Amino acid sequence: MSRNRTAHRVRRNAIVGVLVALLLIFTLFPAYWMMSSAFDANAASGSQGLFPSELTLKNFAFVLDDGGFAVFLRNSLIVAVAVVVCSAVLSLLASVAVARFRFKFRTAVLLMILIVQMVPMEALVIPLFVQVRDLHLLNTLLGLVIVYITISLPFGIWMLRGFVAAVPVELEEAAALDGASWWRMFRSIMLPLVMPGLVATSVFSFITAWNEFIFAMTMLGGASENYTVAIGLKQFFGENSNDWGNVMAASTLITLPVMIFFIIVQGKLSSGLVAGAVKG
Repeated sequence: MSRNRTAHRVRRNAIVGVLVALLLIFTLFPAYWMMSSAFDANAASGSQGLFPSELTLKNFAFVLDDGGFAVFLRNSLIVAVAVVVCSAVLSLLASVAVARFRFKFRTAVLLMILIVQMVPMEALVIPLFVQVRDLHLLNTLLGLVIVYITISLPFGIWMLRGFVAAVPVELEEAAALDGASWWRMFRSIMLPLVMPGLVATSVFSFITAWNEFIFAMTMLGGASENYTVAIGLKQFFGENSNDWGNVMAASTLITLPVMIFFIIVQGKLSSGLVAGAVKG
């Protein structure tokens, strides 16, 4: 009986191992192919193989210098950092307001935030374009930052509201009795406890600002010097042919900052998502 159980366990573990290996290959192969093609000298002609036949950095040099991708990376970094910082601050303050204070139309505000999250982003392109145009911010990075903050805020407020509501009021009352100011209570009690949720919302804001294409193309279509990486990538696609070496090199440059950012915050991100699901 024990031999049968052992054999069954071995077969089950072997099947699970094969399935996990297949899943990893299926998931990681596109990233490998992108980076492999970026360093392959034959990628421009589309004749690259599974392994690079000749390693080169010419694709990256062309993308950064002749392709102007260094400027696009700078623009995207400015936009992403501004969106993450502003969205984090505004979302946290708004979530404290809706979770801690009782005011008129509070339920209506929460319902409106929830409804906004259900609206497809494509449906907001024209209204936001008109508003940015009326503010005379078309073709500027500031106008794009405002648009991305508008997109990120509903998600950030709704998620952080659960974290703020889960912080016991008694902790703040005890700190107040000890003579702590409101700012001291916020910095020493509220902020550390909601930090996982703040990290999770910051990741969402960063990825939105870094990868988004439709709003960026709509708001910056007339100012090539302000293009972000998502718009800059399309210049390597031709009408009749594509230079895949440059496309993959540019794609690698776009992917690396997101990977680095995610690696830095992934620990707090996973705990934040789980905690938000429980506390919300």
